[in-house]
Amino acid sequence: MTELHHVEFGDHRAPTVLALHGLTGHGTRWAPLATEQLPDLHVVAPDLIGHGRSPWPGPWAIENHVRALSEFIDTVIDPSALPLVVIGHSFGGALAIHLANQRPDAVRGLVLLDPAQGLDPEFTLSVATDSLDHWDYPDADAARTAKRAEGWAAVPDAILEAEITEHLVARPHGRVGWRVSAPAAAAAWGEMSRPPALVPRGMPTHLVVAGRVDPPFVRPAYLAACASERADDVHVVHADCDHMVPFLEPDLCARSVRALL
Repeated sequence: MTELHHVEFGDHRAPTVLALHGLTGHGTRWAPLATEQLPDLHVVAPDLIGHGRSPWPGPWAIENHVRALSEFIDTVIDPSALPLVVIGHSFGGALAIHLANQRPDAVRGLVLLDPAQGLDPEFTLSVATDSLDHWDYPDADAARTAKRAEGWAAVPDAILEAEITEHLVARPHGRVGWRVSAPAAAAAWGEMSRPPALVPRGMPTHLVVAGRVDPPFVRPAYLAACASERADDVHVVHADCDHMVPFLEPDLCARSVRALL
C-alpha cells in the first residue's frame, strides 16, 4: 500500500473535494483556490506518487497512481463524505478520469482542468527529454525564470514565490530543483501519450480547455468524442488562458466545483 502525503483545507464537516495536482506539482498548490475561492468546503489534496512528500519509488503507471488514490480514499476520506467531487489539473485530470472509471461509487462528479492525455508521442518524448536535460538549476532565480517560461508567465507573483518556498529543494553540487522524482516525471509523460479515456457514462463533468496551449493538451478528437459519446455528461468551457488553469481562472474553477455539489 502506498500512503500518500496530503494537505487539507477548510471545515472537515463541509462537503469534501478531492484535488489532484498536475505533473511536477504537489497538493499545496491547491491552497489559493481552496482558501480564497472554496473556504466553506473541505478540500483534500494528496501529493501523487513520485511528487512532493509522498513516496517516490515506482511503478509510476496510471494504474499505480489510481490504485494509490483509491486506497487514499478508503483510508483517509470519511466514508460519510462519499461520493466526492474530484478536481484534477493536467496529469491529475487524466488520473481523475481513470479514478472515476474505476471507482464510480466514490466519485459523484469531475472538474477537469486542461487534462493531459492522448498527447502526441513525439511531443511527449521531446518534452520529457528536455526536462531531464534541464532538471535542476544553479539557484532559485534560475528556477523562477524557468517557471515563467513554462506556462507560468501570467501566474501571480505571490503564487510563484509560494511555489519556490514550498517546492524547491537543494540538489547535489550546490544546485536546486523541484521536490519531484525525475524518473517518475519522465514516466508520466509516456503515460500521457496513451489513448485518452472518456469519463464514465452518466458522470457529470466540467471540462475546462486552456485556449493558449499549443499544441493543445485537450485535443480536438477528444472534444469530438465527448460531444458524440458523452454529450449529456460533459460540459465544455474554453478558457482564454495558459495551462495553469487553477491559478489563472480560479473563479471558473470554483464555479465548476460548486455546480457539481
